[in-house]
Amino acid sequence: MRAMQLVSHRQLEPVELPDAPEPAAGEVMVRICSCGICGSDLHWWAEGGVGERRAPYPMVLGHEPAGVIVATGPGVDLNVGDRVAIEPALTCGHCEFCRSGRANLCLTSRFMSSGGVWGLFREYATIPAANADPIPDGLSFDQATLIEPLSVIVHLYELHPLTPGDVVAITGAGPIGMLAAAVARTRGAAQVIISDPRPHRRALALRMGATHATETGQFAAAVHDLTQGRGADLVIDAAAKRDSLRACFAAARKGAECILIGIPSETNLPVDLHAAMAKELRLQTIFRSNHNAAEATRLLAEGVIADHLLTHRLPLIETQNAFEMLEGYHDDCGKIVIQVG
Repeated sequence: MRAMQLVSHRQLEPVELPDAPEPAAGEVMVRICSCGICGSDLHWWAEGGVGERRAPYPMVLGHEPAGVIVATGPGVDLNVGDRVAIEPALTCGHCEFCRSGRANLCLTSRFMSSGGVWGLFREYATIPAANADPIPDGLSFDQATLIEPLSVIVHLYELHPLTPGDVVAITGAGPIGMLAAAVARTRGAAQVIISDPRPHRRALALRMGATHATETGQFAAAVHDLTQGRGADLVIDAAAKRDSLRACFAAARKGAECILIGIPSETNLPVDLHAAMAKELRLQTIFRSNHNAAEATRLLAEGVIADHLLTHRLPLIETQNAFEMLEGYHDDCGKIVIQVG
């Protein structure tokens, strides 16, 4: 089958991989139609790893897929022809975290596209049926690639439910930051203030639901100006830079929560704990989603969350060009979808 493989630092190449195995009991084979590019994919490509994990070349990236079932194994409720998104985390189902409803922390989880398990920039994948989430007819395959990243945002607001009238402030208007802004508005946030250095990203964030968009260096000042000096109730760092963390602490009101969702490029990102302690801030990190695809799908299917951030669609053979576009923010790109087949 055709695939795009990360063969070395910053180099994706087309390759023929062995066919996906026929599905065993409890499995389905999916023909991948579309797959979004995630920020973590860009880390693997541009930096040769994520955090302290190094890229095990060659590897197949991509974990925001949507496709159609082409074969099923015994004991499966899904049917050939069903349209599905794929949950990329392969979890055990029986460890203490899986049993307690925190499968994203599974002790033996394997994640497609992070090394050891092929990602989904390939034509076919055989997966557990439990990892296939139905797509309603009203959603295109391209739109359905948003289910996985939106599931992460649904998990974020599980950990920090909003109170109507809250002020949410977000650094970084990439896809994750924009989705966080969009969901915040649906959860009753009175103001959603987002920052980004790029004008086209700020404009996209406003279309996605942010009430105010500001340049990066003006973030904390803008938040305090818009809240009459009080600060934000929830601050989300989707940029994961030294300056963005400092700005988050500065923008937060006393007793607020700061959620770190961006992936730092630095392996040891310094954190000003004195600034956090002075305000008694609560610091929360996020690790993937937690089987939130049903709610993410509903938000997309009902039009509650728009797809304005999907700005570019490129064929599989153009995946290298897509990564170069994203890194350079060329052609005012927001989120790029790879149309696999």
